[in-house]
Amino acid sequence: MTNHKILLVDDDQNLLEMLFSIFKRAGYTNLLTAASGAQALRVWRDEQPNLIVLDVMMPHLNGLEVCEAVRQESNVPVIFVTALGQEGDTLAGFRAGADDYITKPFSFPVLVAKAQALMRR
Repeated sequence: MTNHKILLVDDDQNLLEMLFSIFKRAGYTNLLTAASGAQALRVWRDEQPNLIVLDVMMPHLNGLEVCEAVRQESNVPVIFVTALGQEGDTLAGFRAGADDYITKPFSFPVLVAKAQALMRR
């Protein structure tokens, strides 16, 4: 479908595999994964993806910190996919530089549609 490069980041291996499968079924073939914030920053710098799908709650370097670091150098679209659904959590995500903030459980088609919309810009 598309050669857009998408970086999927989550420390939960099962969710990471599910995200990979969702985007692969939607026709994306250039998918990158990272299981930690530090790994996400390395992959982002090396690969320059067109979109980052990022968990918030990760040990050591959380998703908010990753997003803030990315924002210092890039405007790549970032979608948070997280269990943190309180208003303060959502606001923190947007303050960190997120383009969208989706709480778990989430609709797979809606996630893919939001990703497509952001990559069209």
